[in-house]
Amino acid sequence: MATVRRDATLLTVETDCLTASVATEGYISGVAAGSFMDKRTGARDLGFGLMIVDFLLEPGADTLDTPEEFRYRWGDLFHGNIPKRYVELPQICTQAGRLEHEITEGPGFVAVRQWFTWHQARPPYRPGSTWEQCLIFPDGVRWFLCHDRVTSVNDVEALILRMDMPGHIRHQRGDTFEEVYLSWAGSIPATAFSEDFPPDARYLYRRDESHIPPRFIKGYEIGGGPWLMGMCLEPAAVYESWCHQRGYVCMIH
Repeated sequence: MATVRRDATLLTVETDCLTASVATEGYISGVAAGSFMDKRTGARDLGFGLMIVDFLLEPGADTLDTPEEFRYRWGDLFHGNIPKRYVELPQICTQAGRLEHEITEGPGFVAVRQWFTWHQARPPYRPGSTWEQCLIFPDGVRWFLCHDRVTSVNDVEALILRMDMPGHIRHQRGDTFEEVYLSWAGSIPATAFSEDFPPDARYLYRRDESHIPPRFIKGYEIGGGPWLMGMCLEPAAVYESWCHQRGYVCMIH
């Protein structure tokens, strides 16, 4: 039977197939780093957490009058030549500090809902949009469901919620995983991530309205263990996704 244990700043969920924790303070949103464990194999996630959430963006470069604190950095090894602009801040995972939450315990499942209201915005936008995330952990399966929703107070032509999907990979020259799988690029060996490279150098996905893929899947094979995969159930909602090396394998969605 799925259960949840409430500690001071951590909600630990256990089902018959997995365990996972959700932090309510500190580095927040999604499933906490290293806490997702598959009971059958003992394997855990290798990054900084799963389905971690950042901020709101839109395509395009900043104008000259954009205040420095609201400028989105690009044109470097970490971000590549992919111009974007902030819409609302702060970055939830690192700067929100604390999230309100609600727990639902039902027959054979536990659900955790968290939410946050952004309180900074790049002009001419205004702050006040709300993000909600619901994580559902059912018994009997080795996966969980994640639903994210943004209620925007701004009229934005192409609003982007940036997040990790499923999560990053910490490693030293590929010592923790065997390969990465991207549904639009196929299988990629760990050796391809030995040196840093920007997001637009390799494996970048950008939505093509003339061809929306039937499935959108990203993940990795854990060294000596199973695959950890993330699948987007609404491929048409994916604007851009990348998998690059920046000291770790970075999977932004």
